[in-house]
Amino acid sequence: MFHLTWVVPTIIVIALAWVIAVYNRFVRLVQRSKEAWSDIDVQLKRRYDLIPNLLESVKGYMAHEQGTLEKVTAARVAAMDAGGVEAKGKAENMLTGALKSLFAVAEAYPDLKANTNFLELQRELSDTENKIQASRRFYNTMVRDLNTAVESFPGNVIAGFFRFEQREFFELEEAAAREPVKVSF
Repeated sequence: MFHLTWVVPTIIVIALAWVIAVYNRFVRLVQRSKEAWSDIDVQLKRRYDLIPNLLESVKGYMAHEQGTLEKVTAARVAAMDAGGVEAKGKAENMLTGALKSLFAVAEAYPDLKANTNFLELQRELSDTENKIQASRRFYNTMVRDLNTAVESFPGNVIAGFFRFEQREFFELEEAAAREPVKVSF
């Protein structure tokens, strides 16, 4: 016959094991979302490093397009300095728009379009844009999983007790900015 002395400790051990398992799941999800954000940062840094080289290669051809070049430079600095997911998203929208303007203006310069350095930088930037897009998808998947776990019962009880919070998705606001920068000529 079961004694109450065994039932209560067993229930406590099972409940404690469940709390530990749920807590560890939250820790894993938080760490994976941080890792995913780090992947985005790496690709954005690569993009930021490519932009000065791109601008340098077009300066000689586009001497009287200084406003466009300055707009790209200012947008790059703003994107690099942006903090937080929402601010980073807005700054990236501005940078994407500035790069689109640069490539649109570059259309008027046939010699520039034939420059091998410019073409290589275009290829690298296009590759980087694809990697940024993949990193964004991965980050948003991790955030979705974390946010779902934080909101779902009974995990939300553990999340509230240990102060696990939802994270923001990394979204682009403008419909035009949702498309990758077109760099082919």
